[in-house]
Amino acid sequence: MNNYNVTAPVALIYRGSRVKPALTAAAAAITIVAALVGSGLYSAVYADSPTGTRASQSPDAASQDLRRYTLRLLRILSDADANQWERYRQAMPHCDAAPARLDAIGAGSDVSALDAALAALTEGLCGDLDRRLDEARTVGLLVNEPEAIDGYVLVPGRFSHYAHLVDHLGRIVHSWQFEQWLPHDAKILDNGNLLVVIRQDSGRPISNIVELDPESNVVWKYSTRPDLVHHDFFKMPNGNVLMLVLGFKTREEIIAAGVNPHILPPSETMAYDYLIEVRPTGSEGGEIVWEWSAWDYLVQDFDASKENYADPSQHPELIDANYLDLAHKERFPYLDWLHINAIDYNHELDQIALSPRHFSEVWIIDHSASTEEAPTRSGGNAGGGGALLYRWGNPRAYGHGTVADQRLFWQHNTHWIAPGLPGAGNILIFNNGYEIGLGEDPPFYSSIEEIVPPVDGYGYRRRPGAPYPPAEPVWRYTAEPPTDFHSRLMSNAQRLPNGNTLICAGMQGNVFQVTPDGKTVWKYVYPMDDGTPLKQGERPSIQIPLSRNEGVLGNALYRAHWYAPDHPGLQKYDLTPGDTIELYE
Repeated sequence: MNNYNVTAPVALIYRGSRVKPALTAAAAAITIVAALVGSGLYSAVYADSPTGTRASQSPDAASQDLRRYTLRLLRILSDADANQWERYRQAMPHCDAAPARLDAIGAGSDVSALDAALAALTEGLCGDLDRRLDEARTVGLLVNEPEAIDGYVLVPGRFSHYAHLVDHLGRIVHSWQFEQWLPHDAKILDNGNLLVVIRQDSGRPISNIVELDPESNVVWKYSTRPDLVHHDFFKMPNGNVLMLVLGFKTREEIIAAGVNPHILPPSETMAYDYLIEVRPTGSEGGEIVWEWSAWDYLVQDFDASKENYADPSQHPELIDANYLDLAHKERFPYLDWLHINAIDYNHELDQIALSPRHFSEVWIIDHSASTEEAPTRSGGNAGGGGALLYRWGNPRAYGHGTVADQRLFWQHNTHWIAPGLPGAGNILIFNNGYEIGLGEDPPFYSSIEEIVPPVDGYGYRRRPGAPYPPAEPVWRYTAEPPTDFHSRLMSNAQRLPNGNTLICAGMQGNVFQVTPDGKTVWKYVYPMDDGTPLKQGERPSIQIPLSRNEGVLGNALYRAHWYAPDHPGLQKYDLTPGDTIELYE
């Protein structure tokens, strides 16, 4: 069934938490049980009756269940042929399926001393299992509460040649293998194939997008070399694919556009982003049917001799050519000016949402403006061509507001919440919280922001001279304390049908569900370290150090995506659960 095969036990059913009594209770209960059995009390309980018959004094059904239940646990935990994790794995479902009256029996109901001792023993054993699992489990499924929604999660490892689809218990139901490639983002299409942006194993930047069938065969491939497909894509309702592409301008072209040469790094090129909509043709290649380039919408107030000279604060629909997050210059060999890392498409509005990381903003542009209309800044449903219709998160980028007004910091995964889901039409953002210049190790933290865009027909409301609303998100998630949740790079969030939100803290390979009130009800830590399955109890290594206390781990994920059991793309798969990714000694 799986292209990727490991030998490991079925995932633990680890739902909820229970009171964990001290091990002394279990030890005392064992002593009592041994004494009672040795003294023959077990037989006397049944024989001492006016009629002398066993039936008249037989224990009730709960007591019988308790005896059978405890004996099963004792047999499992004393199995000399099974290792520790195997014994725990076998015992844990029994702890989760305790007899309904176990609490009453343990509390001292009117049963034999043996029953009470067995109840105490059972509670002690199960409590010890919980404690040991809490302390020793480091990867795979860690939390699975009743409030979590079941489904499947796609986890393409940042340093792995695999993308795994796991169920809500962390068991593999399907895998894709990329051989010489490493995945960046991957999504399951309605036809069941996997569309994935890849990067080369040699460390070259991302350059291709490929479509794989369920057996990992390439059925379509597209390349934009020497420019680079990167980060994200969107499969449109008409079958076309929207892609983010990284292009390059020379130093002469940059200066000719009115960029202040004093803020440029010494490199001879600057990277910029453009979008293409590709109609796939054959097994490789495609026809570009629509295009948008950020380079067509520059405004600058440095060089009055240039045609695009104007006050950026008077033109929020344009991009300030001299607004640069200077901190990122040390991280890239070329000037990665925008670093757009997310793309989404709204079919109802025929608009596109973008996430320019180095501007710390959300942008929305009009897809209905044709390729020819877009650079003229006229045409399309909103009448502005390809100019920005809306922007949010950092009004300083267009000359409004101060640092106190900034809401986003190097965000990822900007997208509309899909129709039919709670919050549909709102915009959901993973706000990474990466800001440089506040000290060596400032208390950074991440958050999830949900905003209600001020839609007005095909446009967006804004008071003249003011930042685009809203002033605050309609929903926000942070950890308690906030610094417990931080992934300064990569990552995503996804609204689920029951109102929960799936969150992927990409740097740590940590995927979890939170309820609307912020309770974590499901948690899964991707159990691969630089392409190798981890053993339970192990932790991933640091692959990319970022600061004294932080780095990108070997189990990192660019994103994780949740799929409902009735998703069209899953209907051709045998979703019978297999092994877990993590290994058990």
